[in-house]
Amino acid sequence: MSITYKPGKKPHPNEHRLIFKNVDRRGWNPSIKRYLKEDGYESLKKALKMDPKDVINEVKTSGLRGRGGAGFPTGIKWGFIPPNNTKPVYLICNCDESEPGTFKDRYIVHQDPHQLIEGMVISAHAVGAHTAYIYIREEFPEAAITLEKAIQEAKDNNFLGKNILGSGFDLEIYIHRGAAAYICGEETGLIESLEGKRPYPRIKPPYFPAAIGLYMAPTIVNNVESLCHVVHIMRMGGEEYVKLGTPRNSGTRILCVSGDVKEPGYFEVEVGKITFRELLYDMCGGPKDGREFKAVIPGGSSSKILRCNETFKIGRGDDAKDLDFWDIPLDFDTLAAAGSMAGSGGVIVMDDSRRMSWVLNNITHFYAHESCGQCTPCREGSTWMKKVSDRIEGGTATPTDVDTLEQIAYQIDGKTVCAFGEASAWPVEAMIDKFRDELVGETSEDNDFKSKERIEQEKFLSSV
Repeated sequence: MSITYKPGKKPHPNEHRLIFKNVDRRGWNPSIKRYLKEDGYESLKKALKMDPKDVINEVKTSGLRGRGGAGFPTGIKWGFIPPNNTKPVYLICNCDESEPGTFKDRYIVHQDPHQLIEGMVISAHAVGAHTAYIYIREEFPEAAITLEKAIQEAKDNNFLGKNILGSGFDLEIYIHRGAAAYICGEETGLIESLEGKRPYPRIKPPYFPAAIGLYMAPTIVNNVESLCHVVHIMRMGGEEYVKLGTPRNSGTRILCVSGDVKEPGYFEVEVGKITFRELLYDMCGGPKDGREFKAVIPGGSSSKILRCNETFKIGRGDDAKDLDFWDIPLDFDTLAAAGSMAGSGGVIVMDDSRRMSWVLNNITHFYAHESCGQCTPCREGSTWMKKVSDRIEGGTATPTDVDTLEQIAYQIDGKTVCAFGEASAWPVEAMIDKFRDELVGETSEDNDFKSKERIEQEKFLSSV
């Protein structure tokens, strides 16, 4: 069957569409009737005839790594449920999508919801869950309505509910609308929110969700893209799926490119088969007229920034090699070796018109606003990073303020309950490391910054 796309939405020749095959496609709609016309739910039929352990092994064979940020192997994660467990098992789809620079999940749930539902039913069968939740942020109201409709369609066709397709397997999926807080992207914070509590992340250990999760029972949390990949793994088989991508980085992933490029948007590519040069020049049309690329945040705002004129030493010992920024393949391991991470696939691009003090200030404001406030280093530190970056961006800082900002970041890093602390500190650490001279250049020894509180105090003291 020939597939055509809406004007301006045709895939680039470097793309390999699996998850996004039906996104912005001509003649496509999110109904189950349309989904079934192209072998929808056939992967589920195959999975239900298999032993759950065999489904897990198939996912392990595929080498699928989570597409939510950490890149942890999905099949191994599923295997963490205690073998002697007697409690109910829960499956949660993290559809909060709160990472700045990332906008892939909304396309899936808006345009291809049954792909997600099919992936969830297969996954629930594999891990032994009979209740599943889609945790979706309140800022996606249309997506929630679309998913609710799709769930009902799946139930009407016996792909959900009691005795699915005569297999004896039962599953109910519920939509839970979150309050659009960044911290709910953290899986234990999400679980707390789902239980009706403040979304304070839990301490690990002991609260690893696969062992102690929702209602203190084993819980598997996967993001939207990861669950959709399960459909294609079952269709293709793990051995065939692993041929996509590169070793230890199999399959495809969706890159969301925003910022200073001529053609921003989404691109689904084989993992590790695309370099920064191919992505930003060939697929995104290069920099805007008269500008040059300056820096890139490769995996959403929490990943460390990379300069476009850097050279990195990748590998160890005799296998180590120098790799120019433009030749870095976009896979989990190479980006980690370069000092950043693949994260959620949100590629944020900055050209030479961007003041890094402005970029830094923008990010610190976001994390100060989104901190849940549970632990002191994060609650106080993120606020102080915002205040100091305000001074730098506003031109009222002294050179020592840059050092102070760096010290605050390192006092947060590794000292918080959850990874939010690192998410707020890493961008600051990296920007100061990569652009210290530029940031210091916007300060002056002549500045003697005084807070409003200090000015009021001096006024008071001088009057008594």
